[in-house]
Amino acid sequence: MEPIKIDITILAPVQKVWDYFNEPKHIVKWAFAHESWHCPSAENDLKVGGKFKNRMEAKDKSFGFDFEGIYDEVVPNELIKYHLGDERKVEVIFDKIDENTTKVTQIFDPEKQNSVEMQRDGWYAILDNFHKYVEKH
Repeated sequence: MEPIKIDITILAPVQKVWDYFNEPKHIVKWAFAHESWHCPSAENDLKVGGKFKNRMEAKDKSFGFDFEGIYDEVVPNELIKYHLGDERKVEVIFDKIDENTTKVTQIFDPEKQNSVEMQRDGWYAILDNFHKYVEKH
């Protein structure tokens, strides 16, 4: 299956976008696709071979899972590559457009359980949540 690609433009400097994307104190504020969910905890060891783990849960406690992976490449303020537990690859590109504008692109291998459209919509909803959080804070 072809990788899925999504992107969003954020009105914030690349350093702020990078920090908010990677610091656990910020991750817990945006790493969920819908307001009925939340991210109660996040751990991030941002280096090659390092691991991250974000806990995603329905607020009503009906369902939850750990979103986790291992970093393959980290270029500060520019690029993150990691793989998930099932070996799917993910790439996150941070493009500095100008001093106060950053484009974030995510390219990820789809999983087989859900439709490509559903996966794109879910990942985009999380990216949009991130975008709103960065611009508000």
